[in-house]
Amino acid sequence: MVIQTHNVADTERAGGMLAKKLSPGALVAFTGDLGAGKTAFCRGFLHALGYTGRVTSPTFAIVNEYDTDLCRVCHFDMYRILDEDALYDIGWDDYFDGDTILLVEWSENIAGALPEPHVTVDIRRGAGETDRIITIDGGTTL
Repeated sequence: MVIQTHNVADTERAGGMLAKKLSPGALVAFTGDLGAGKTAFCRGFLHALGYTGRVTSPTFAIVNEYDTDLCRVCHFDMYRILDEDALYDIGWDDYFDGDTILLVEWSENIAGALPEPHVTVDIRRGAGETDRIITIDGGTTL
């Protein structure tokens, strides 16, 4: 599925639409350039699940954990992870408990460690400065 958004609020709404389709145990793998809107999409995703607090990129923390009305959501940023071996230092395997949704930005850095099935979300810049083209794949439709 391909969605075109025209501003941050649209991108957040797209995230919210995907959140309504997923269940605990899901993994969403994000790709896209720096500043494309991955965190905005994640913010909309979390707010749609009832989280009301601030959502920020976990670039330096590697993972931020959020308790939502549906389940715990773990938001990863793999930008600083240079290889899959480094995942074991952060306890990557411990997050696959079936009760948690995982949102993984910069997933291409750990492509070999992503379990199947998973949903992919690619966010690219569109024609206008705030336009985004969001491609969602993995059996989930909006």
